[in-house]
Amino acid sequence: MAQLLQPETETTDPRILRSRRMLMDSMAKLLLQKEFDDISVQEIADDATLNRATFYLHYPDKNALLQAMTESRFRDLIERRAITFTECNGALRAIALGVCDYLAETTGCPSQLARVPLEGSIIPVVEGVFREGLAHHGIAPGVDAGLLATTAAWAVFGAARRWFQTPNRIPAEEMAARIETLVNPVLFGASQ
Repeated sequence: MAQLLQPETETTDPRILRSRRMLMDSMAKLLLQKEFDDISVQEIADDATLNRATFYLHYPDKNALLQAMTESRFRDLIERRAITFTECNGALRAIALGVCDYLAETTGCPSQLARVPLEGSIIPVVEGVFREGLAHHGIAPGVDAGLLATTAAWAVFGAARRWFQTPNRIPAEEMAARIETLVNPVLFGASQ
């Protein structure tokens, strides 16, 4: 079961990838037509031209599908922008801007997507980017790189979410610069 819930990028079987993509596309299409609570697993499977058992081979319920869909979309944004944390200069700002932009993009999606608790989709991706980058940066002895990555990911997401929920918010680029200023000491205070 753990293999079934892994991120899409960790699965290599093209049939699995195709089925998951079809289910995500069907969910997105159905969200344009009706409220999330009114969509059944059977409707998703039918629209994807898959059977219900196939749905359950990939996701335990429609909430897991929705979370996988939002995570996939965020991963796509990160990959399109080639955002990594291997370079120190501007990387943290680029990550923060990516999170801000993704949160802002959800307003263009079906209204239900804007209400989804996105931290479960975004934070693990950002945490992974930080973990990978911290492997290239020296960190002080005794500092837990995993805890550091988690702390920074939550800080970036929390600040970006607060920005997103603020009426008359400042431009995303300006907020990303502020997040960089705040989170930089957390990440680099523990390095070297």
